[in-house]
Amino acid sequence: MPLAAELVKKIDQDREVLVDLCARLVAEPSMNPPGRTAEVATVVQKFLADHGVVSERIAVDEETANVVASLVGKGSGRHVVFNAHMDTMQAGDENAWTVPPLALTRKDGCLYGLGMGNLKGGLAAMALATVVLARYRDALPGKLSFTAVCDEVMFGTRGTEHLLEVRPDLTGDFMISAEGPGFMDFAIAEKGLLWVDIETHGAAGHSSRALRGETAVSKLARIISETDALNDTYATLPTDLEGVSGGEGNFGLRLSASAGIVDAGSVRSLIPPKASARFDMRLPPGITISDLKRSLEALAAKIPGTQLSYPKGWDASWEPLGSELTKSFGSVVEKVRGKAPRYVVRLPGSDARHWRDRGVPAICYGPQPTLSAGVNDYANEQDVVDCAKIYAVAALRLMGRGE
Repeated sequence: MPLAAELVKKIDQDREVLVDLCARLVAEPSMNPPGRTAEVATVVQKFLADHGVVSERIAVDEETANVVASLVGKGSGRHVVFNAHMDTMQAGDENAWTVPPLALTRKDGCLYGLGMGNLKGGLAAMALATVVLARYRDALPGKLSFTAVCDEVMFGTRGTEHLLEVRPDLTGDFMISAEGPGFMDFAIAEKGLLWVDIETHGAAGHSSRALRGETAVSKLARIISETDALNDTYATLPTDLEGVSGGEGNFGLRLSASAGIVDAGSVRSLIPPKASARFDMRLPPGITISDLKRSLEALAAKIPGTQLSYPKGWDASWEPLGSELTKSFGSVVEKVRGKAPRYVVRLPGSDARHWRDRGVPAICYGPQPTLSAGVNDYANEQDVVDCAKIYAVAALRLMGRGE
């Protein structure tokens, strides 16, 4: 039996092992903030050790942790890196959940629990793919590194950013992220990010002296309204992404601008001297940070007393549609799933950009079933199993074994 077929068979046999690992991962809280992943890392390391895979923990502090394990085959092929994050989003309104957030619920073909969609389902699938590949270590034509990281969902510096600084050997030749774009699509591109802080100023005083358009709050309201219009902006994709879909609702090609924090005065009857809004903006390929800044600064210039600052940002990044990684991984998805995947732009950011920034081809594929995780977070059980198969076979092929 070809090795790729053997890997698929073993993963099917290990379905219950995979579901049990998902349960253990979900049971350990790792919401960010604060982003504590020490206990999840222990679960990951124990799973690897129980299957004969040695790992190490690399951490900035005791609260957070990153786990690394590497398999070195007999051949001199290429180095493939798996990447998945261990931290999760907050549960939100827990009263709206119909299943316990921190206990796996297996029902109707789905696995429910906080982080199953983002990203403990993908993490478990990559961990299983790693231990199954380890059983055939001597037959591997290259090297595999599995990285489980912290601090991803808040764009922190303690996870992948720190890991690649202290372990540049983990750059590799190809990177596969377990981040799914939703609906089992294949994300070869992802939006960039620009955080924009807007502060407006005006004369303070008693509320009875307010003038139309002159207060800091009315200025801020105007700029928020005009900035909201940016949500109607769609990109024209670069030529090496022609044919890539914007995904559900075509949102992957749309610029998004959302004011997550708004702050002004604290007394109803006084005019505050300043007001502020903190925006999160996501930029599709084809719209650069420079483009967006020009638009924002032209808008701010029309409203006296407006100041802009940009605490964080990076441009969209992608892997070309015709690249070796895209074509090879896509063909594995088609073989395992029985149909070709849809190639899309992923809406949120991912750690794939850290590899792309270093010139390493990187893509995102994982079992997130919707555009974003939320109440009753879940993954389809078969999707998680299929992802483990796809990761294992794709890694084998990319290392240099063309099966």
